Amino acid sequence: MADARARLAVLGDCGAADHELDEALAAVAAGRWAELTEWPGSYWVVAESAGRRFVCGDLAGVRAVYYTLRADGVAWASEPMLLGRPLVPDLALLAAGIVAGEHHWPHRSPYEHIHLVPGGLGLLLVSGAPPQFVDVTALMPVGELREGAARFGHVLTDAVQHRVRAAQGAVGADLSGGLDSSTVAVLAAEAGAVHAVTYTDGYTSGEDASFAARVAAHAGIRHTLARGGERELPFAFPPHAAGGGAPVFALANWAMDAKYLTPVQGLALHLTGHGGDVVLDASAACWVRLLQDGRRRQAHRQAVAFARLRNRAPGPYWKALKQAAALGRRGALEYTADQLERGPLAPEAADSGWGWCRLGAATTWLTDQGRHQVATLLRQAARDTQPEHADVFDQWATLRAMGASARGWTPYAHQLGVRPVYPYLDNQVVRAAFAVPALTRRGLVVYKPLLRAALPQLPDWLLARRSKGSFTAQRIAGLARHRDRLDALLQAGPLTASGLIDPAPAAAALAQAARGQSAKAIPELHLLLVTCWWLTGQRPALEAAC
Repeated sequence: MADARARLAVLGDCGAADHELDEALAAVAAGRWAELTEWPGSYWVVAESAGRRFVCGDLAGVRAVYYTLRADGVAWASEPMLLGRPLVPDLALLAAGIVAGEHHWPHRSPYEHIHLVPGGLGLLLVSGAPPQFVDVTALMPVGELREGAARFGHVLTDAVQHRVRAAQGAVGADLSGGLDSSTVAVLAAEAGAVHAVTYTDGYTSGEDASFAARVAAHAGIRHTLARGGERELPFAFPPHAAGGGAPVFALANWAMDAKYLTPVQGLALHLTGHGGDVVLDASAACWVRLLQDGRRRQAHRQAVAFARLRNRAPGPYWKALKQAAALGRRGALEYTADQLERGPLAPEAADSGWGWCRLGAATTWLTDQGRHQVATLLRQAARDTQPEHADVFDQWATLRAMGASARGWTPYAHQLGVRPVYPYLDNQVVRAAFAVPALTRRGLVVYKPLLRAALPQLPDWLLARRSKGSFTAQRIAGLARHRDRLDALLQAGPLTASGLIDPAPAAAALAQAARGQSAKAIPELHLLLVTCWWLTGQRPALEAAC
């Protein structure tokens, strides 16, 4: 759209009508940038007026904006490879992400000299001036669950159903049997034809498959249950790594995905429940926030009750929450950096509560050089601007992680013949969820209370489900089946060659996990192996850099 005052382009999956886009030109001319992100869907916005250019993706970062600084100004793009720079992986940052979590560096991409605009911010460019960031979160907090639930139910329903109607034919849908994908499948069935797909094998939960079948029968949708075998176990990677992008956790499940997605190849779109946990639930960070606000008694009561209901020792759990509140974000990152530089650390206990910077088994895989570089990056992150309230920091960090996962998986999904859609990550769905305080979304007894309040028409037997199958046994079997190849990947990978990772302790952890002796390191092993495999696809850039 364009007129004498402004120009506007919206690219992607946008539910706005033409007249709404036309009316938005006034917002462009007035610099009301957040208004350009308030339509249904997931899309990029590019707007120009009076010498200003505004570029923005979505809140979750599924539609990312990358930029780089050049002598003649700022170049931006939706993919790193379009920026005209060599794609040189930032090995130190990748190692830090494995050890401490990538959420501490939301402005950085996996490549040197290429920056990322974090979800929730837009990029404002004016000739001759440095790039500016514009907050487009536009949250309108509500006081109670009931007040926000109706809004959330409406926008989630619309996020699913407007896409199904626009498809003008059958759509695919993941149906794992959990609350998130089941809700999407039920809502989609009300608007059109749905073909749901579920994966199962000898290592996954039979309960999940049973729930999936029950949901499909309830919604009256076509349902295919794909039964995998040894060939579909994790860590059978795709034939080759897509250029650009980033390491993605789901890449290890390539063979499994290829198996169960085959029946829905070629359909207009494929709905998923990805991101549901972020918007429907909240973490123990909400109790750290209570401590930050001086509401110690309330925090203690709820945290101890939560721990006891889940057979956790309340003492260590409460101690970790108190420490997180006392240190704050900056203090926690500085403290962790100090600990890393003093020498190898023991991994934190899995049940030790929430923390700003949780270190696990991967810490013991760092070399002296690796510990120093990760510590340096953590100190840099401590000086960056990020939310200092624990619940706000955690929900945005988790949302961006979900967005990065979806963004990274998209090119591989296209190779499999599906176009994934993530209704839970739509801007308006995220806004409606985050408007409800994290403490309210965190259920002590009721699981995901926002969903129950927002969509009470869902069947009680579905809303009452609290369990979800584990993939640990499946991953152990996959590590055992592919152990020799994975071990070679660790030994020859760029993280090892660069002196950041010591392959001996990592290989020992791999051997233990493959024998089923210890599952604690599996999440970090998973990420390390995916990163090593992804880096093999970036080898030309690595060699050019050398």
